[in-house]
Amino acid sequence: MDIPYTVDTRPDTGLYNAKAGIWLFLASEVMLFGALFSAYILLRVGAPEGLWPLGWLNVPLGTINTLVLITSSITTVMAWAALKVNQFDRFKLFHGITLLCALIFVGIKSFEYYDKFTHYEVTLKDGRIADGHLKEATDTHVTISGRFVEEREELYDLHKHKAHGHETITIAREDIEKLSNYGPRHNTYMAIYFTLTGLHALHVIGGAIVIGYLWGPGSRLWRKDPERFTNRIEISGLFWHFVDLVWIFLFPILYLL
Repeated sequence: MDIPYTVDTRPDTGLYNAKAGIWLFLASEVMLFGALFSAYILLRVGAPEGLWPLGWLNVPLGTINTLVLITSSITTVMAWAALKVNQFDRFKLFHGITLLCALIFVGIKSFEYYDKFTHYEVTLKDGRIADGHLKEATDTHVTISGRFVEEREELYDLHKHKAHGHETITIAREDIEKLSNYGPRHNTYMAIYFTLTGLHALHVIGGAIVIGYLWGPGSRLWRKDPERFTNRIEISGLFWHFVDLVWIFLFPILYLL
């Protein structure tokens, strides 16, 4: 028995089933990310003056990732358009580029995460703070490539207190009061940063898996039912546009403001 309205439009919605379903799903996604964006705004507004991190993220890498996702949105539309005019080879090309862009985005984001997890703030018992990237950690000492600061506020606004040069600093374990990397537990900013970008990255990975399947083994449906396959590409494209749109909001809020 064939499932009705997989290709034909429903009389009540004017959409085929999958398209109606994806719009309902995306509505729930808007509420999810809307709540997280609201949480970010409230946390930032409620933070004490001068204690909200500025300049902590790599703007050039964020810009590259933005361009990568915008490019992928264009190519996923081109892939769908190629199927509409019965050009399967062009579909494979454009959808392959979309998949490649997704992998590039995840790769760059993974590098940014690695940078944060290897970046440490070391509070010494004498009140000084060492900040930099971990080079070596043993039972007796910790070595970082970074700098000393006298006041914690110097670490928050890197636009105003930009670090000039780094040196190799070796600190004895017995002199350390607290050792913390820039992971989600570091402070409120890093917690909401990893929550927002981590959830978005999971969406990118999920979308990439679907795109990869439709580009590879799933493309066999084109020979049996080209219209139904074209609809699947449209549905995956709608999800991918949403992923792109979320990043368009994340980039300026986290990286630029």
